[in-house]
Order: sequence, then C-alpha cells, then structure tokens
Amino acid sequence: MTTDTADTAAPPQAPPAPIESGRTVVFEQPLNERMRTFLRLDFLYNQALYHNESGSPWGSRAAVESLIDILAIITRSDLRSDALKEIERQLVLLGEYQAKPGVDPKRLENFVNNLSRLRADLMNAGIACQQPLRDSEFLNAIKHRSSIPGGTCEFDLPDYLYWLSEPEESRMRAFGQWMGLLRPLCDAVAELLWLTRQFGRTRKECAPSGSFTITFDRDNPLQLLRITLPAEAGLFPEISGSHHRCSVRFLHWKSVSERAAQAGEDVPFLLTTCR
Repeated sequence: MTTDTADTAAPPQAPPAPIESGRTVVFEQPLNERMRTFLRLDFLYNQALYHNESGSPWGSRAAVESLIDILAIITRSDLRSDALKEIERQLVLLGEYQAKPGVDPKRLENFVNNLSRLRADLMNAGIACQQPLRDSEFLNAIKHRSSIPGGTCEFDLPDYLYWLSEPEESRMRAFGQWMGLLRPLCDAVAELLWLTRQFGRTRKECAPSGSFTITFDRDNPLQLLRITLPAEAGLFPEISGSHHRCSVRFLHWKSVSERAAQAGEDVPFLLTTCR
C-alpha cells in the first residue's frame, strides 16, 4: 500500500524515463466528477475535429455525432462555471511558485498569460454562447433521430442527406462555425487538462502479483491518476475507487475473443498523481 502525502503539487516537470525504452501506453483515471466530464469533453472535441478534417460525407457524419454528444454533456452540467473555477485554482497554484527558487520565471509567465487569455475568452463568450446550437432545428432533428439505430439513414433525414452532398468546403465551413461557438470552452478545458498532467508527480511503483492499492491524503485531494506501462508488456490496468483510495488490478491482454486474466507476477509501472 502506498500513501500520497505531498501537501503541494510539484512545479511542472518532464516525467521520468519510461520503465523500458520503446513505446508506452498511458491509462488515465479521473478521481472526481469534474475531471471525468473534462476528459469526456476533450475526447469528443478532438474526435470531432479529427473527423471533420477528413472532408468526406462519412467524416462529416462522425463529426456531427461528436458535436451532438458535446452538446449533451454541456446541457447536463455547468461546464463553463467549472472551467472558470478550475482556471482560478490553477492561477493560484502558479502564483505560489513565483517566489520559489529553481522556477523558470519566463515559463511561469507564459502559463499565467495563457490561462488569463482563456479565462477572458470564456467570460467574453457568455453563458448562452452555445444557445444557437441548442436552438438549431437541423441539429435537433439529427439528435432526435440519433437515438434510433440507423435513425439518420438517408430516407429518415433528407435535409441531412442534402447537406452531406454539398461540397467539402461548404460542410467544413458550416462545421467550423458550429465548433467556433464551443471553442472557448473546449480550449480552456484542453489547457486545464494539460496543466493538470504537467503538475503531476511521477514515481516508479511495483504491483505485487498484479495488485496495487494507493491511499490519498484527504487534505490534498487528487484529480487524476495516470499509469504508464510499456506497450510490449501486454498489460492494462483496471482501476476502481475514489479520490480517497484506489485499487488497481493489472490484466494480461489476450485477444478480442478471449477474456483477460489477472497478472500473477509483480508488475513494475509508473504512477503519476495529479492535483
């Protein structure tokens, strides 16, 4: 069992070298609802941008599906308020490093300036910046039909088919306008996730017989766990718990048709705890 007892986050630093040279896989586990929502939003945002770049009608379909999922997440929670609160928290943390030795003042200034710009962009966007997307009859029709398997087929939404048949430039331009309304929030969340990872404390650990438990300091709650494994190890973690205590089981990957089995050997890995 390991207890995380550090009372403050360390300055942003490069993570230690992987356990072995070569490709690694990083598994992340959010430890509170805010971080869970941030990670989902960032995942969908990157997915939407990726599919839109393909320029094909199928790419546009996939991008619109990601956009609708983003709107569903935003509708269920006050993400703008959560992002602003987290920006303020990160600015306070960065301010604490100004008087500490060994801190690069130029790099610290860049962090502060970037967060301040994102905060201003998010505040200027206003509370109702996504309202045009929520009020769009076109997007609402797609959203309604998306709950049905195959519900956005050509005969279900002829106007959607017509839009998909328009030139690539026209579709990408329209999608860019929709994403522009979401960009202040999505960019702020992306930066907050990057800073959270940069401020993480990384150490080498070993899971005896494939099992590991970590108990956290209740006075300094964590937001995110990151576990790094060599890709060639053929292992992945199952993580359960909360921001007070987590249990990790390492499983051997077999195939998509075979069930994974828990490792019986000791498993070395890198553990990063992020506040």
